[in-house]
Amino acid sequence: MDLVFCGTPLFAVPTLEQLVESSFGVRLVLTQPDRPRGRGQKPAASPVKLRAQELGLRVIEPEKIKANDELRTQLESLSPAAIVIVGYGRIVPPWMLALPPLGNINLHASLLPKYRGAAPLQWAIASGEIATGVTTMRIDEGLDTGDILLQKEVAIAPEDTAVTLAPRLAALGAGLMVETLRGLEAGSIQPRPQDHSRATLAPLLKKEDGRMDFARSAPEVANRLRGFQPWPGAFTTFRGKQLSVTAATAIAPGASSLPPGVLSVEGKRLLAGCGNATAIELLELQTEGRKRMPARDFLHGYRPRSGERLGE
Repeated sequence: MDLVFCGTPLFAVPTLEQLVESSFGVRLVLTQPDRPRGRGQKPAASPVKLRAQELGLRVIEPEKIKANDELRTQLESLSPAAIVIVGYGRIVPPWMLALPPLGNINLHASLLPKYRGAAPLQWAIASGEIATGVTTMRIDEGLDTGDILLQKEVAIAPEDTAVTLAPRLAALGAGLMVETLRGLEAGSIQPRPQDHSRATLAPLLKKEDGRMDFARSAPEVANRLRGFQPWPGAFTTFRGKQLSVTAATAIAPGASSLPPGVLSVEGKRLLAGCGNATAIELLELQTEGRKRMPARDFLHGYRPRSGERLGE
């Protein structure tokens, strides 16, 4: 089966690798152009581009695809049976949707129709889900609204962050994409429409999503911290400067009666009050211009006092 693969982030790499290992004919790889990255903001290739080049695949990086006659001619000349899309970051135009007989097949990191959008695994953790999964779907002109092909579920462990969960979902999704393409080829998959009444959204993350709101309950604060790793993270202010919280845990209900945002120093432990009479224990922190440090080092170096408030 000849394919065109469209993808950009590291999450898409396992699927590309499995397609090649499974003897699909990946005739062309589309990825986003090199973008400035890192402290030096030097142009850097996408993870998909780097891996595709290692695999000896042909790669192109169009700036746009909607009104791109050259790209359209290229894809039409290849006559792919399917176009596989994993985190490409571009809206697929109607001409591209109509091109392959098996459709444009997308791997989405949630159990659709839940968490449609750009950051599904992050919002699943941030929302306190205990399970999520991956879905293969046939793309239509809506936002993650196409017919579902196959799905697989995976548990979200209490200690999972977006960083630890993403590789598991990527590996699971890679196998599911191969299974999906084989099933479509054999005619054994029956696409099923999504129940749009059950849809939830997972919008693109913004920097402000990482600002800690201590009026939320402790489990909510801790879940958002886990979900928004590595960016935008979780941050607040302490003594007028930004303070990032890189690890924290909700303590047992009723163990503290601190007002929201107020600190309590209890031996080598540092607690912060949250909404609904709950509290979190701050385990790892990072002040402006410094490396991450465990709470005990923060206590020793900055000597926070019980009653001081975060977020002011």
